[in-house]
Amino acid sequence: MNAAQTSPLDSVASALANDWKQHLLASGPAVRQLLADIAGEHAEELAAHFYRVMLNDTRAARSLSLDQVRVRLQPAMVGWVTRLLGASPDNVEQLLAAQRIVGDVHARVGIPVDLVTRGTRVLKQRIFQLVIDSAGQGEVASAAITSLCASFDIALEGMSLAYSNARERSSRTDAAYRLFSLVQNVSTERERQRALLLDWENTLLYALASQGDMAGFQPLAQSEFGLWFTHKGIPSFGESSETQQISALISAVDKLLPAALHQEGDAQARSARLQEVRLKVAQVRDLLGMLFERIGELDAGCDALTNLLNRRFLPTVLRREIKLAEASGGSFAVLMLDLDHFKGINDQHGHEAGDRALQHVAGILGQYTRGSDYVFRYGGEEFVVVLVAVDESQALVIAGSLCRRIAETPVVLANGHRLSVSASIGVALHDGHPDYERLMARADAAMYQAKKQGRNRVILGTDSTPPAPERAALLRS
Repeated sequence: MNAAQTSPLDSVASALANDWKQHLLASGPAVRQLLADIAGEHAEELAAHFYRVMLNDTRAARSLSLDQVRVRLQPAMVGWVTRLLGASPDNVEQLLAAQRIVGDVHARVGIPVDLVTRGTRVLKQRIFQLVIDSAGQGEVASAAITSLCASFDIALEGMSLAYSNARERSSRTDAAYRLFSLVQNVSTERERQRALLLDWENTLLYALASQGDMAGFQPLAQSEFGLWFTHKGIPSFGESSETQQISALISAVDKLLPAALHQEGDAQARSARLQEVRLKVAQVRDLLGMLFERIGELDAGCDALTNLLNRRFLPTVLRREIKLAEASGGSFAVLMLDLDHFKGINDQHGHEAGDRALQHVAGILGQYTRGSDYVFRYGGEEFVVVLVAVDESQALVIAGSLCRRIAETPVVLANGHRLSVSASIGVALHDGHPDYERLMARADAAMYQAKKQGRNRVILGTDSTPPAPERAALLRS
């Protein structure tokens, strides 16, 4: 990775970089050379030691196969150790930016923080011994160990900063996706909850009118509506003045119930309490309607042109499918689809024709995938389909069917002209790697090959598929 591929450091990371630079300057050239020599001679041994310790933990072993470690991860760790022990005051910004990329990857994969800190601890202990073996126990060795500790601690701090930020972003997106799931069914859910609230009120009125036994009557908070609002409504709508008002009204209704339900005593007083109950229930109903209207207006993740999911929630879906595949031993696939010669459609027929083509393809993808699959508009003329619970042959059959249907079904333009379209599709099967970006990169690389080999075709991506040009930087990181 070169400096051009890293993003500028923010103020927190810049302060870390300055601290790192000062520690390295204080250590002196002899110490830096000693650590660089140890890295040159022992980096492969240190990387192997790191993964031996990591794979002893069942949490890491579930996500990492021996082949992944041997072929991909261990060589990357060799490079990481070499760069860290070879750190100099001139390259700390670049090194720290790389640590933040590592932290982002750890967050995507879901590697527990304690495993990372354990790994750095065992590496430091092994390098301490190598320092003593090389330089004895004099001043140079002491300075080398001090410098080594500073480098490891600052690198880990940079990773942790990126990790916590990425996890926080993921949590916000996951919460937004839960809300979006509610928004997708907003009309149905709104009517269902209004009906439950009305049923509760009608049950109360019927019991009072028939002077029936009220011993089993549920308070509003314990009714089906009350439980939904507490456990799903508030998390979905979010804490707000309206949700607080509804909670207070439910509590007030339940406090009024004993006086309203008591069959003996002043009938006029009971009637007055009952009217208070009904008034507060009506207020709950009005506030609930406001909340549903508000979320119904949100574009919480839906592409306005095609009504498909947009790419905002793709990481959430992929993380969940990876966990499900891990738990079940199954697999899933990602299709990356790009309309062929889309610029020519816009140039020759206008942007309205281009929009119709996108809507047309979105309709085909929605119609000829299963209800359990996910279809996204990824951006521009690109779409992503996540095919759940499929193997390689099933994924290729579905992808081939979609490719044919798109090619065989022309777009009808506003003037009645029928416009032929086609698509290039890259297919990538989940191979057990916990990082969804690797899966996306393979699908993108396969799609690029489909374009390169003549378009209107399906290509299966493998580890040997050359990366798409725009993905090359990601694979090097």
